[in-house]
Amino acid sequence: MPSTTRRDHRGDTPPPRTGSDETAVLRAFLDYLRTSIAAKVEGAPEPQARTAAVPSGTNLLGLLNHLTFVERSMFLGDDVTDWQATFHAAPADSVADVVARYRETVERANELLDGCPDPGAPIPRPRPGRPAPSLRWALTHMIEETGRHAGHADILRELIDGATGR
Repeated sequence: MPSTTRRDHRGDTPPPRTGSDETAVLRAFLDYLRTSIAAKVEGAPEPQARTAAVPSGTNLLGLLNHLTFVERSMFLGDDVTDWQATFHAAPADSVADVVARYRETVERANELLDGCPDPGAPIPRPRPGRPAPSLRWALTHMIEETGRHAGHADILRELIDGATGR
């Protein structure tokens, strides 16, 4: 039976309760999840952060690396040809490197999103030959994707060093 002792307990932050319109609410929830997963990965010890803790090979650093690629694909127009490969950080990348790259990508994505007030309009991204989804769809998908992987990260981080909370 697992121990109920928690080490390095992080303060649990409730979801956002603000937003004057649909876009503001969706963006607030996405930013909340982005902050949560980055905090979950930040400071995780090496090599445990990149070590698979489950048979599928899922690891903490790989989850954040993958989300960086998803953000770049969705909002910045990057083309990803091998999604499975995105679940593994490069051997030379430290935890700090992957967290910094994710935060920089989120900042760039938010700059694009700042110019998108209409949730029904397509997001402006350079991706020839592929129509862009609506802002509403893109934000909802990113909330789902980030939330799912944040949940995975919660479990992996607790297995690594007992850290819990958002």
